[in-house]
Amino acid sequence: MSCHEPAGQAEPSGSLATRQARIALIGSPNAGKTTLFNRLTGLRAKTGNYPGVTVTRSVGQASVPGGTVSIEDLPGTYSLTPVSPDEQVVSDLLEGKMDGVEPPDAAIVVCDATTIERSLILVGQVLDLGLPTIVVITMVDELAHRGGFIDKEKMENILGVPVVEIVGTKGTGVDDVKGLLRDPMAWPKPVVTPPSEPAEQAAWIDSVLEAISHNPPAGHKRTAWFDRILLNPILGVLFFFLVLIIFFQIIFTLATPLQDYISGLFDAAGDWCTENIQIDWLASLLADGVFAGVGTVIQFLPQIILLFLVVSFLENIGYMSRAALVMDRAMGVVGLEGRCFVSLFSSYACAVPGIMSTRTIPSSRDRIATIMVAPLMTCSARLPVYTLFIATFIPNESVWGPLRAQGLVLFGLYFLGAVSAMIVAAILKRTSLKSDKLPFYMEMPPYRIPGIRLVFTQCWDSSKYFLRKAGTIILGASIAIWILLHVPVVTPPENLTDQQAVSYQLEHSVAGTIGRTVEPVFEPLGFNWEINVALIGSLTARETFVATLGQIASAESDDDVSSVGEALQAQTNPDGSPMYPPATVGAILVFFVFALQCMSTVAVMRRETNSRRWPAFAFTYMFVLAWIGGFIAHTIITAINGS
Repeated sequence: MSCHEPAGQAEPSGSLATRQARIALIGSPNAGKTTLFNRLTGLRAKTGNYPGVTVTRSVGQASVPGGTVSIEDLPGTYSLTPVSPDEQVVSDLLEGKMDGVEPPDAAIVVCDATTIERSLILVGQVLDLGLPTIVVITMVDELAHRGGFIDKEKMENILGVPVVEIVGTKGTGVDDVKGLLRDPMAWPKPVVTPPSEPAEQAAWIDSVLEAISHNPPAGHKRTAWFDRILLNPILGVLFFFLVLIIFFQIIFTLATPLQDYISGLFDAAGDWCTENIQIDWLASLLADGVFAGVGTVIQFLPQIILLFLVVSFLENIGYMSRAALVMDRAMGVVGLEGRCFVSLFSSYACAVPGIMSTRTIPSSRDRIATIMVAPLMTCSARLPVYTLFIATFIPNESVWGPLRAQGLVLFGLYFLGAVSAMIVAAILKRTSLKSDKLPFYMEMPPYRIPGIRLVFTQCWDSSKYFLRKAGTIILGASIAIWILLHVPVVTPPENLTDQQAVSYQLEHSVAGTIGRTVEPVFEPLGFNWEINVALIGSLTARETFVATLGQIASAESDDDVSSVGEALQAQTNPDGSPMYPPATVGAILVFFVFALQCMSTVAVMRRETNSRRWPAFAFTYMFVLAWIGGFIAHTIITAINGS
């Protein structure tokens, strides 16, 4: 019942008496909105799409005195004057213009205390909508550290709505927000709404700032010092590459012991199945199909976690907006802008969220161009392929001081993917996706050490997706491939050893027949039927490539082989030559730089572009690049080695 309705009056259908209150959480990027959302909802949040659009929303339940309320974390926006699909959704939702979605019952506007003047634009626009509203001010501890503070009581009097100060990373003030959530319809509405005309609005913001801001700092010395380096056109780019090089070096130092430990657990589980399960086919399915297949992928979890930690830390420390500004100059050369760089960098973790983040790009042609090249950025799914073959076939020797060959090769593969993305984007922007460049703006938040909880929560969410994929898609693909490798059952020639008999069965199975059928396509790259089968399987997920090779290597290897890497090194062709000579290894690595071996990415491309033509184009041109790149790598390495 509304607080203004007389007692005993019948309430309309769908009123708050019969449903949960829906509260919209609004704020600009980097204002601490998502941190507050996580604090309010805990682990009770779900994600989904708005009806009719691809923009994602997060909805969670917040426990408050007397029950629960529904909190909807809207996409970050600087104002309700939309310039991108994300901002359009926020504006339409709040104004009740979105088909199939009722406007929220109330709103929480999150403002960063250190950039309060920019947040007041959004505050004024939300108050003008007439929704019950509260204002939550974050980063108050950081502002106090700089010698400034905001007069909360005066701000409440001027705005006419409740104002709460919080420190999201510590949880300070969150209980005060929950207390207000008990009855959002009781929140007061401003008697006089802020002016909507831009000129009057600017004067209103100045008057509010003059009244509520005390001892505002002239600037943040630490931020200014770092910006002199990181915003420098040369030093900023060098710093970015330095971060990547350091990361690639620790991939093969810090993560390797953990990788070996996980690999040992799966090997032990496979050995137990072989020794204790009396049903031969079941023992083989579990040992070779499940533990050797999925285990080959799971062992790379430490590297995946490190990648997600680095990406999350750079995003939350305030570096990404600086990198976008610096890279805006470089992106301009290929016809894109700094916001496109943010999407491409996000694709290092996974192309799917990277493609989805292009919704913040105002230009539709820039969006499509970015979507078309995002899969060329080396995602986490390629990391198991890279690390397996680099660790197995590249000597871990020092090249210059602490820089070692394995880390440099990994950096080179990432660099090749990024450069290729820029070249393809330049071609697209000068041909079919040519357009005028729009003005680029991005807020420069102060540098801040992110809360450990936030970084690890984001890292866990990303790692959980990797584990879920390993336990569903990759597990299913591994079992399917095991079946295809073992049917039909064939009788090998009598003169073969046990190991040769296993190889004969695999080669003459359904999977082996498929692999041999496509050999003419991949033979110039040095690929045999085993690699071809793994390539076909990797269309479900790139990681399936190593899972398939792990299965085959485990089945064909001697009992004294203790790892997938050793099994790959021991494998030979019928003529006795190594199955993975340097030229073939190089071709595999380069092929995976370019190939779009991920149907999830193709599906997201289809959804985000609302077209089948663009995903088909992306898959085709990337396969052509992969084949040509692999062929060139195989030819050059063969010429160098003289074989």
